[in-house]
Amino acid sequence: QVQLVESGGGSVQTGGSLRLSCAASRYTNTLRYMAWFRQAPGKEREGVAAITDGVVTNYADSVRGRFTISSDNAKSTLYLQMNSLKPEDTALYYCAASPAGLGWRPPLHHSDYTYWGQGTQVTVSS
Repeated sequence: QVQLVESGGGSVQTGGSLRLSCAASRYTNTLRYMAWFRQAPGKEREGVAAITDGVVTNYADSVRGRFTISSDNAKSTLYLQMNSLKPEDTALYYCAASPAGLGWRPPLHHSDYTYWGQGTQVTVSS
């Protein structure tokens, strides 16, 4: 079992930045994949960014170039640096982890992840 706790959400204006953190109950390098998802009201959960081996990343087209995912194994923490935020980035952001997987590229589909945090709200106003 893995516990994930997100923090760092908040309200910002368009163009602002936020950094989300996800504290894991075990070292991040013991987890095959880690990722950030988001879900806006009335919409499906969307994969935002994922990472494996601490360096291989995968991003949704909507955030590539603006968001950066990273992990710090010593702190057992996953991060999401979000820059140039837009109103359409407004959502509840979730951290997710999978202990196993065969693909070299970390996936962005929710069905590939086993453990989930409770979420942290990000609101971007225009």
